[in-house]
Amino acid sequence: MEWLNRSREAPPPVSPSIHRRTFLTATTAAALAVAAPGQARAAGPRVSTAFTLPGERAYPEGIALDPRTGDAYVGSFTTGAVYRAAAGSRTAEVYLPAGTDGRTTANGLKTDRRGRLWVIDSTTGVDVYDLRDRSLLARFEVPDGEQRFLNDLTITADGTAYVTDSVRPLVYRVTPAEVSRARGGRAPLTARYDLSAAVPAQPGAAYTLNGIVADPSGRLLFTVDMTGGGLYRVAVADGSVRRVALHGGDLVHGDGLELAGRTLWAAHNATNTLTRWHLSADGTEARLRRTLTDPALQIPTTLAHHRDGLLVVRSQFDKGGPMGPGTPETPFTVARVTGL
Repeated sequence: MEWLNRSREAPPPVSPSIHRRTFLTATTAAALAVAAPGQARAAGPRVSTAFTLPGERAYPEGIALDPRTGDAYVGSFTTGAVYRAAAGSRTAEVYLPAGTDGRTTANGLKTDRRGRLWVIDSTTGVDVYDLRDRSLLARFEVPDGEQRFLNDLTITADGTAYVTDSVRPLVYRVTPAEVSRARGGRAPLTARYDLSAAVPAQPGAAYTLNGIVADPSGRLLFTVDMTGGGLYRVAVADGSVRRVALHGGDLVHGDGLELAGRTLWAAHNATNTLTRWHLSADGTEARLRRTLTDPALQIPTTLAHHRDGLLVVRSQFDKGGPMGPGTPETPFTVARVTGL
């Protein structure tokens, strides 16, 4: 989450009907000429505030939508709290307080079709909650002694979760059967795919894998290397990894991803940028379609497609958070972006 970035001869007599048609045509053309700039502005990307978050040090990171209710869940990177904004509400409330179940940070969040909320703790693993009563159903942890920074996750239609590690280019997997077996307790979080042969090694402690999404079929995963700027396609069946050919740009500083059909959105945190890409049918290529760079995004980390726009987390990590000193603007907010 280190983080990327516009003629002299007299004319013959003219009948009154022709005069009238000429006047109407000219008037219409003038009206269109005046309206066009306004229409272009209206169609362009627009950033507004969707809802506010409580707390002076929320520093939000992940977001998840519950498709059944329209409620939005947002996690705090600095406290581990989870907030919920009910559908249509302009204010979120604390859903899981800071420190719940020993969690001190919350990164990626997702809901699944079974009414569960998945919350990543970058330092330990992932917690699974029942949205009906907020009870902890299971916890999956990376074995002690292994270096890790768990970052984001996606859940396929069959209920399988895939989690990225930013320190080691690994993707972990949790199946529905594993959740059932671990119910009420803990279980190890095990790596399923190793992308180290495909993802270039970075100097120092630079992060690599970050956002991850699955295609509608659940057969392909796409994950971003935030430092190298690449996008990688993972075939779920055999684990084969392929770098996606990007046309028109890159994904440097890429954080959260969102996929709807073949449209891929990415948040580039350090550069206050969002991009929209079009994936090829086989997922081997992606073309940049639109870019929005706006300081009003306030270091965007994750995003979720909502109705005709996007909900975008404004982390403000550069204002007293993990990306630099300073004082954040409060209250912290989640943005709504349309027209991208």
